[in-house]
Amino acid sequence: MPANGSVVMKKVKFVAKLEHEYIQNFKLLQGAFKKKGVDKIIPVDKLVKGRFQDNFEFVQWFKKFFDANYGGQEYDPMYAREGVEMVGKDDPGARVGSKPARKPAGGAGGQSRLAAAASRTKPAPRPAMHKSPAQHSRMAGGDNAQVAELNQQLMEIRMTVEGLEKERDFYFGKLRDIELLCQEHEGENHPALLKIMDVLYATEDGFAAPEDDGIDDLGDGQDEEY
Repeated sequence: MPANGSVVMKKVKFVAKLEHEYIQNFKLLQGAFKKKGVDKIIPVDKLVKGRFQDNFEFVQWFKKFFDANYGGQEYDPMYAREGVEMVGKDDPGARVGSKPARKPAGGAGGQSRLAAAASRTKPAPRPAMHKSPAQHSRMAGGDNAQVAELNQQLMEIRMTVEGLEKERDFYFGKLRDIELLCQEHEGENHPALLKIMDVLYATEDGFAAPEDDGIDDLGDGQDEEY
């Protein structure tokens, strides 16, 4: 890979959960591309929002980039991560890093695999006490995945609400302009104007009319913004 060795692995957030951690990882990747002369601008602002289409397009590009540059050399992900575990994932890379668990002293990297084996073969209470850290790790991984999914949904809802608020303000400004025009010719008693005023001021059950304070500030400049 052209970017092989260009990323300082100690700076990578392998268990990133927050937006600023995602941004840092993407910036590291962008820096690696720049060092190797890869002409690709990573749309960080779009990717960290978690939208499916943006991330899907980037993954498609990255897959093509990988296939075009991968030379078939062996790759040890656990060694590259310097032993950092991937929370909530039980992949081949994690099993590679679990080999030291065969030693009597035991190690943090192999604890999860050892505890899983003990749970299948020893139902006694005492081994269960030694398994609890691994069990908590798996449970935490599941919780983290749920939290990440909920955060993504919350972010999408917020963006939807912001869009609806902008649309609401836009059309409210239009209605306010119509109201002002009707008020300018209110004394003419034109049937069409009277009908428009009736529509503007019509209410429904449970509807409370907004206060007039600050309404005039919404008219000017609204068209240019949208």
